Amino acid sequence: MTWLRALRETARSGLTVERKRLEPLVAARGAVGLALVIGLSLALFGPAVAASSAFGAFQAAIATFQRSWRPRPELALASGTSLAVSTFLGYLTGSHLLLFLALLCLWTFLAGLSWAAGPTVGIIASSNVAIMLVTVTIPGSVAAAAGHAAMMVVGGCVQAGLVILLPVRRWGAHRDALADALAAEADYARRLRHDPVAPFDPSPQMAARDAAAITPRQARRRPAELHGARGIAERIRPVLASLADPAVGVPPEGEERDRVRELLAAAGAVLDAAARAIRHGEPVRIPSAALAALGSPDTGAILTGPAHRAATRLGALLKDVLETAGGPQSPQDSESPKDSQSPRDSRSPRDSRSPQDSRSPQDSQDAQTPQPSRKPAPAHNPRLRPTFPALVPAGLRAMRAALRHESPVTRHAIRVTCVAAAGYLLGTWLPFGHGYWAPMAAVMVMRPDFSQTYSRAVARFGGTLVGVALATGLVQVVHPRIGLSAALAVLCAGMMYLLMRTGHVVAQACVAAYVVFLLGMGGQQWTQTVPERVVLTLIGGVLAMIAYAVYPAWETPRLRTRLADWLIEDGRYAAAVVDHYAHPAGKACPDVREALLAARDARVAWQEATARAKNEPVRHRGLSRAVAADAEDALAQLGRVAMLMEAHLPERDATPVPAAARLAEALRKSTEQGAKAMRERRVPRWDAVREALEEWDGEGVPDRVVRRGAGLLLDTLEELSDALDTTPPPMLVDGSQTPNGPSDPKAPHAPSDPTDPSTPSTPSRPNGPSAPGGPSIPSDPKAPHAPSDPTDPSTPSAQSRPNGPSAPGGQSAPHAPSGQSAPNGQSRPGAPNAPHAPNGKSTPNDQEDPPTR
Repeated sequence: MTWLRALRETARSGLTVERKRLEPLVAARGAVGLALVIGLSLALFGPAVAASSAFGAFQAAIATFQRSWRPRPELALASGTSLAVSTFLGYLTGSHLLLFLALLCLWTFLAGLSWAAGPTVGIIASSNVAIMLVTVTIPGSVAAAAGHAAMMVVGGCVQAGLVILLPVRRWGAHRDALADALAAEADYARRLRHDPVAPFDPSPQMAARDAAAITPRQARRRPAELHGARGIAERIRPVLASLADPAVGVPPEGEERDRVRELLAAAGAVLDAAARAIRHGEPVRIPSAALAALGSPDTGAILTGPAHRAATRLGALLKDVLETAGGPQSPQDSESPKDSQSPRDSRSPRDSRSPQDSRSPQDSQDAQTPQPSRKPAPAHNPRLRPTFPALVPAGLRAMRAALRHESPVTRHAIRVTCVAAAGYLLGTWLPFGHGYWAPMAAVMVMRPDFSQTYSRAVARFGGTLVGVALATGLVQVVHPRIGLSAALAVLCAGMMYLLMRTGHVVAQACVAAYVVFLLGMGGQQWTQTVPERVVLTLIGGVLAMIAYAVYPAWETPRLRTRLADWLIEDGRYAAAVVDHYAHPAGKACPDVREALLAARDARVAWQEATARAKNEPVRHRGLSRAVAADAEDALAQLGRVAMLMEAHLPERDATPVPAAARLAEALRKSTEQGAKAMRERRVPRWDAVREALEEWDGEGVPDRVVRRGAGLLLDTLEELSDALDTTPPPMLVDGSQTPNGPSDPKAPHAPSDPTDPSTPSTPSRPNGPSAPGGPSIPSDPKAPHAPSDPTDPSTPSAQSRPNGPSAPGGQSAPHAPSGQSAPNGQSRPGAPNAPHAPNGKSTPNDQEDPPTR
């Protein structure tokens, strides 16, 4: 991307106003706290102290708005106290330029380094440094500076007290997170009806897991419907995927597929009802059609094998979701046990047993079943969140670990320190009188990544122009006194609290007007602050943008490392799943769970990195957007195949599959070696995985799911290699490209002889097959291919479609090596007989001559 386009995109992003859910009660609480502090300061000390204390209360309220599932009063106290200390030390050194500059550099460097402890700490620290540049100019003596600092602490205490005394939706954020996770599962179930390999975004599940971390005090008061439902929702997703996917489930069409679609629709309705009940704290109201579909006695007769196991497991998990959410309470929605039984109850050997008895012992262990009386389950162990004092050493360790020159956080700290010092010196040298606006603007807009820095610089300047213009016009018309200026300042702060999530430009406009009224309350005329503020804000933004261009921390060169990290975690997750087929341990597998969470974190890190790199004006250096997108699809499918296999993990008493242990070890080592190859700009190879599958085929497989899933794992790894292989094919003497060879370079196809009618022809490509001795002949997309006769050995094999060519019995018939057709239902070593390839694409096992990306 060119610099001009990057600037245009970041400017558009900075000036964008989004529609977000507003929280007027929370905004009103913050404005009330600010009004109390300003009124108390005006009554006791005067306008100057009121202005300082208002800054403290204003920043303390913003601290409680940061990413937290419940507003933490400790954040308000920490914000007010740190601002007070910064203001007092800044006033003591303010009369000595070099001494104050040294303090400013130290404070700014620590604030930039604090981003390693998390965005909440980074935002609070950067804001405190910026506000400190203003508040140090207000006191007139050391005693006055101490008084101002004390009132800043009081402002933080007032905001913290209001958070405790006036809670707004005490468990509202937790309810929303859990309800969003269940609603995402419901939407996924509905999309699977039409697209059996539909993608799924795990972000709602990750947010629900983050919200489930609570303090011991909160654990004693948490509502019963928030107990255990998240874990059940986590286990529903692989069951839904395995039920819908033709690779391990039912055929793409037919009576079984119709029954699966009905179950998926019913699951979506039940999950939506549970999400609605949890979000609003009301009884569950389930549509009768969903209960009838789940309780149909035909399920056991229609579905067999893995599909029936998945349907049985889905019914058990949905029942547990309803029990956790409180159970159906309305008369029209309450069904008798016979009508509301899950699909597992329709099996004839278990018709006389209750739903609890019909569950397997491991299912009973996995599914948490709180009673509808909404009392917490005593056996449930909540995820405990560390206390605020425990977060301090953890943050210091993170800052120390990030103290490396190649770290983006350290480069940001160095960058923002230099810009703050240069901006302060430049503002002091210019004949304006309020030179702190330039470094203040630079510190507030600078972030560790390029996009946010440039978009916030544009948004801050645009918002400052709008806010200053509106506030100045109102001042000239109304000529407010001290009381009215204070009221207008509180009003602008409340608007900022309400609209701060809609866009930075809107929030900055409110902040600009707030500062105009607040300084006007302190006795400064608008002619003394407005002109220089506009000019110096522009200067600070330009300095921030130049600094990032001169000393950048680009994300694009690190994309290969992010992708390699994701490959390692996905490989460990797949290896952990496969290994449990060799060592059956039931459904509860902590190592699989930990590997899954690590793979999710790596995937999120990759997605965040690609989002940051998208608008960077640098070259891709070998990993273009198309290659990155294809590699992301392949790794996503690798995790999805592992999830499908996880849904069918064997019970403790199941027959072990010894070959699975060798495959798991091969997956673990090969993905680590493949990650190393990716970092070194080489194409990964999967010979060890292929050899493990070839050895496996000679031992026999007791369950078709495990062998078919193992083959799909190899397919996705080969797709990843194809995506990363950007080497152009060699050219023939006549200048045309050679046909693409097989995925295994050690076993190339023999060139086909066009004069030999018994030799299968090369499948047609988008530009048509290359004619001997001439250029490629474009194919007519409107001309259909003649159907091939599978009984005629001289007939070329049909080109594979997204779900593979259908063979008798619903099984796919992959082609044999060297371009020879294989008997129906027989697969070559290392290639699973799967009717479906990941991501709906044909794989090297489905074609004689696979394409090269």
